[in-house]
Amino acid sequence: METYDEKTNTCGMICLKYLLLTFNLLFWLAGGMVMAVGVWTLVEKSDYISLLNSTYYSASAYILIAAGAIVVFTGIVGCCATLKEMRSLLIVYFILLLCIFLLEIVAGVLAYIQYQELDKELQHNLKETMVQKYQQSGEESITSAVDKLQQEFKCCGSNSSSDWSDSVWILTPSNDRLVPDSCCKTPSNLCGRRDHPSNIYKVEGGCITKLETFILSQLQILGAVAIGIAFLQLVGMILVCCLYRSLKEESY
Repeated sequence: METYDEKTNTCGMICLKYLLLTFNLLFWLAGGMVMAVGVWTLVEKSDYISLLNSTYYSASAYILIAAGAIVVFTGIVGCCATLKEMRSLLIVYFILLLCIFLLEIVAGVLAYIQYQELDKELQHNLKETMVQKYQQSGEESITSAVDKLQQEFKCCGSNSSSDWSDSVWILTPSNDRLVPDSCCKTPSNLCGRRDHPSNIYKVEGGCITKLETFILSQLQILGAVAIGIAFLQLVGMILVCCLYRSLKEESY
């Protein structure tokens, strides 16, 4: 009968260990990618949070960061379990992979619900936020977010540039602009006095459609990443099971 050392050094065992270590490397990279997307959402797109009454957008970013950290931690557990060849640690690793896999399914359902809620919120609140709070005292974050939104997405107003005719700021007697300067294709001071299509984003459509498209594209990217990670997890769980069966029971 072959000894334990002989068994653990067989070609099959070595291949399993290297495959599992490779899987953990990919899993780490995936976790880092998820964390990076979460941080990017908070840093680069945080201005848009002020345009939404709900906390869905910011909460999703924090969830991504937390999920990425859990994935990285799970990868460390996997490496330790593989290198030490401990069946008990492999069980813990398998359970962690399974839990993350189930959480991804739940997160996918919540992401779909989140998009539906955000869509309704944008339809009902974006125009009101723009016309009531733009350039108002104490609403500097709203003003900055609206300006960034209109310039980044090349749009003007919620549904169209005509939305600004109801703006509290536009209707102020001391203001002679027809639209904010951020509606202009080439922004400059007082360029909003002229609302001709050659000067502003008048025929390009409102911001609400473009913001909805942006949010949907973000969810699609997250969905693709989640599917990729889920596939990796299934492969990892199969490898863990194979390595577990190849190892003898630990002696106590």
